[in-house]
Amino acid sequence: MHDMRAFLLMLGGAVYLVLGLLHALYTFLDIARPCRIVPVNLELIQTLQNEPIRLAGSGTTFWRGWVGFNFSHSLGALLFAVICISGGWLLTSAQPLAVPLIVPVVVGGLYVVLAVKYWFRIPIAGTVFAECCFVAAFLAN
Repeated sequence: MHDMRAFLLMLGGAVYLVLGLLHALYTFLDIARPCRIVPVNLELIQTLQNEPIRLAGSGTTFWRGWVGFNFSHSLGALLFAVICISGGWLLTSAQPLAVPLIVPVVVGGLYVVLAVKYWFRIPIAGTVFAECCFVAAFLAN
């Protein structure tokens, strides 16, 4: 039973690893040639590149904030992936988990809510699939 839980936890984590890496890659590529995680309207992109954020004064623009948000979003997905994959790896060696299995279920569930409310079909499908893995691992406990 440990092996099935470990596999499910690592499989769900692998989904977040792929999504996080793709998001970071697309964000990086958008810095030089914005055409992926950006508005369709090219004029809006130019406006965002020149528009300061009120809270930051002249310290940054909406575009720089957008790029930073996307990189930090990627980092969050990658960190979650590492936690899940590491937890699964520990389960294969019968080591105690530092994070209870309910944590991936809760965090993954929150990602599903965000995906359904704010994102598009690929992250919705990925987060739902990963959440099913986390729930199955939790129920197999």
